[in-house]
Amino acid sequence: MTDYRTLFRLDGRRALVIGAGGIGREAALALAAHGASVICADKDPAQAKDAAEAIGAAGGQASAVELDVTDGDAVERVAAEHTDLDVLVLTAAMNVRKRILDYTPEEFDRVVGLNLKAGFTTIRAFGANMVARGRGSIIAFSSIRGTVVEPGQSVYAATKAGLVQLLRTAAVEFGESGVRVNAVAPGVVETPLTSQIKADPAWYRAYAEKGALGRWAKPSEMAGAVVYLASDAASFVTGSVLAVDGGWTAVDGRFTPPA
Repeated sequence: MTDYRTLFRLDGRRALVIGAGGIGREAALALAAHGASVICADKDPAQAKDAAEAIGAAGGQASAVELDVTDGDAVERVAAEHTDLDVLVLTAAMNVRKRILDYTPEEFDRVVGLNLKAGFTTIRAFGANMVARGRGSIIAFSSIRGTVVEPGQSVYAATKAGLVQLLRTAAVEFGESGVRVNAVAPGVVETPLTSQIKADPAWYRAYAEKGALGRWAKPSEMAGAVVYLASDAASFVTGSVLAVDGGWTAVDGRFTPPA
């Protein structure tokens, strides 16, 4: 009989969170609060250390590691050092907001290199360990831009849509080994990635009004989705895209009809 009191507990499980600042930091804190031992990874070692120390200060177990996911050799090395992971969370991403005709090939390569190629490298390296062990949960962050777009978001949107299909394929290929693979698709979240929008009051307000809740999300509001997908509460959930967007993708335009 299922003990529903422990459905979201992660005691005894090991998690790696890649991108330990912003959303990743909150995800790491939440996973640890539910009992997981967390490895905080980031290209910036100070970010990784800060997240690990915050977990320790709250009574959790954590360590820090420097990891640039665009470095395939580094990803393979860390995967070889941590073959016993139960949970992988990938939040690292970047965006260059330009219209297609203004985009340079170098900018295209940078965005695709981090958002999509590094996603493939990471899922492949850590997924192999999970498949070999016969269990695990992989959670990667896509975006509402994987579904709906706007001017200036072409390459970012393409990578986020591509990441979803990559995750779905991994879910199919890894599923027979007991490994689940899912995506979280945030709406507008107050992180460094959206600092350009926050600097423009009209732009910021327009984004807030687009969603059904009429506001932006805090990074901490993404953590619940991560805990859910990592836990036994989502034991039959794989190949899914969980929208945490405040109703953004449910709203048909900004105009409110009079009736």
